Amino acid sequence: MSERSTRRAVLAGACMAAFAGLAACGKKEDKAAPQAPAAPAGPPEGSLEWAVAGPWRPANDKARDVWRHPVETLRFFGLQPRMTVVDFWPGSGWFIDILAPYLNKGGGTLYLAGFAEGPAADPAQIAINNTLKARLEGDKKLYGQVQFSAFGAGTGPVAPVGTADLVLFMRYIHAWMAAGIAEKAFADAYAALRPGGVLGVEQHRLQPDEDQDPAAANGYVQEAFVKQLAAEAGFVFVEASEINANPKDTKDHPFGADTLAPTRLTAPMGQPADPAFDRTKYDAIGESDRMTLKFRKPE
Repeated sequence: MSERSTRRAVLAGACMAAFAGLAACGKKEDKAAPQAPAAPAGPPEGSLEWAVAGPWRPANDKARDVWRHPVETLRFFGLQPRMTVVDFWPGSGWFIDILAPYLNKGGGTLYLAGFAEGPAADPAQIAINNTLKARLEGDKKLYGQVQFSAFGAGTGPVAPVGTADLVLFMRYIHAWMAAGIAEKAFADAYAALRPGGVLGVEQHRLQPDEDQDPAAANGYVQEAFVKQLAAEAGFVFVEASEINANPKDTKDHPFGADTLAPTRLTAPMGQPADPAFDRTKYDAIGESDRMTLKFRKPE
């Protein structure tokens, strides 16, 4: 091939390459189809379901949801995120791990009326108070600024008078009856609530045809007796729910309601556990049959 022919071939190849490059540059790129937003993992943050599903709740607590029905119970009482709520004797905090994050996210306020302290106080109860308080104050991002008060024979207001939207009595009326402070509990709740505020009660339920022990030594209390205590304090009964009913509970257990889960006594309270005690039929019952009642402070 001559030198002139070679130059022509090279020039022709370069032009074709340049033309191909220009064509490619002018071609529009295919745009990727817009991605649908990822579905949220779990309930919406800040919802009651979110608080119940929270990974901060111990597994043992979550296992009891089937018996305690926290979402249904708190909804029945009318819980809302911006409320001021008072929980009497929160114990180790089963409900607090739900209430505190929920109210913190929603802009509400939570008062915990714990066990009374002082020289004559039960050291075990003081330890429970301190453990719960340390846990809540150790993670204020989750739990918020929880307010601490106390309830007992000689205690003052559990919250500023007339400020609470909701007060909770969760399975402790029998203990207050034994201590002679049940009437004070209802009076203190009434004082804390605003007009129109709600008192929510969950309590081991005695059969209506059984005689009521004034000290409720077995842990069971008649619905009629609870309604009477509430009425004497000034409350109006609103409605009852069977959310926490358990028809399997025969209520004739050797160590009262504490024979059943979660306490699962095998000997009288305060005595060493009996390894020979057969728990089979009691574990088959589950947790106790409980009343769930709603009362209102008149407007």
